[in-house]
Amino acid sequence: MHAHRPAIFAALLGLTRAASAIGDFWVQDDFCARVKGASDDHPVTYQDPVTESETTHGTADGRKACLTHCLTYVATQAIVAGAGARALGIRVHPAAATAALAVSFGTHYAADRRIPGEGLLEKIATKTGKGGFYKLTSHGINGAFHLDSAWHHGWETAAALIATTKATTR
Repeated sequence: MHAHRPAIFAALLGLTRAASAIGDFWVQDDFCARVKGASDDHPVTYQDPVTESETTHGTADGRKACLTHCLTYVATQAIVAGAGARALGIRVHPAAATAALAVSFGTHYAADRRIPGEGLLEKIATKTGKGGFYKLTSHGINGAFHLDSAWHHGWETAAALIATTKATTR
């Protein structure tokens, strides 16, 4: 089994990376994308694209939108990685898969609750000298988006390593 672990890791990382992009950009709805960082101190006004009605959202709605997004994101990862692993003949241990998805869920939620001045990624960026890049939104670059992506890629790598625990091939 140990000889196959690097291949299993590569396969699971590729599958979860693809699923992450699908979950973030195709599955996540517009409401969650816009409201997930809302707080009572930094409310978000959402305009429904169909009715054009506007609603204002605070902390409770921000947490709910972020939770909803993270649940659909991890469900997408579970479906894609599960189907892909099966197609490739990889058996992922259920406890390892659960732990990997829990890491993905927790770190995704922590990063996506982007409350201005309070969000985890903004705080890390500021403390590491990347605060200016985090706030950059010109020249076709969005620093927060790139730092968010790098954060997720790193944690997806950790989750894929976790998922290889006791994994076997058929």
